[in-house]
Amino acid sequence: MPGYDWGLLGLIFVMGALYASVGHGGASGYLAAMALFGLAPEVMKPAALVMNVVVAAWVLMRLAGRRNFPWSLFLPIMVPAFPMAFLGGMLHLPAQGYRLLVGIALLVAAARFLSERRHPEQSRPPHPWLAMGAGMCLGFLAGLTGVGGGVYLSPLLLLLGWCTMRDSAAIAAAFILCNSLAGLGGHWLGDGAWPAGMPSLVLAALGGAVIGAELLVRYLPPHGLRRLLGGVLLIAGGKMLLSGL
Repeated sequence: MPGYDWGLLGLIFVMGALYASVGHGGASGYLAAMALFGLAPEVMKPAALVMNVVVAAWVLMRLAGRRNFPWSLFLPIMVPAFPMAFLGGMLHLPAQGYRLLVGIALLVAAARFLSERRHPEQSRPPHPWLAMGAGMCLGFLAGLTGVGGGVYLSPLLLLLGWCTMRDSAAIAAAFILCNSLAGLGGHWLGDGAWPAGMPSLVLAALGGAVIGAELLVRYLPPHGLRRLLGGVLLIAGGKMLLSGL
């Protein structure tokens, strides 16, 4: 079983804490960390999905006892997203294409964390067809790249005023968990590779998530953490794009 660099494990730990503090599983952060340390694409996708499942499940468990879950918004998004994530998980892009796609995904995620947005105090539910369309697109992207989709869903929910900040965290965690499970199922049926030594990565992510989830439950995360996260994603996304060109 290969031993991963302690620097990588430390960065995974930090990513788990930062992402859990905003209600996310952290796949884009794990992909960024693995890209910075030069891991192969066939390792990155399944590892990110597994870490996503574990961290999102922990975050959702911590949030579950604190508020009523917004099922009426979650289900129209998640029902079409699940099969699309499964389909995306079955597809395996060439290494160059994967690096380009993930690089773009990381840069978009970086922009999301670096931008300033006012969070709505009141929400208005979307039209079901609009919610379903968003779920389909984000689900497919989640399965294809190993990104759970929460980093894109949360700003969409808040920008359009579909829910409040704390509800978006709960929805994002559940969305990430379901999409990542579907993506893993598709990856398995598609005969994808499973990296050895993955438990060490998962434990590092979970350790960080325990801290981050407590920050989320007790306080909303400060903007400084979001900017730090955005900066890391910006560097990693640029590196992935350059390596894919």
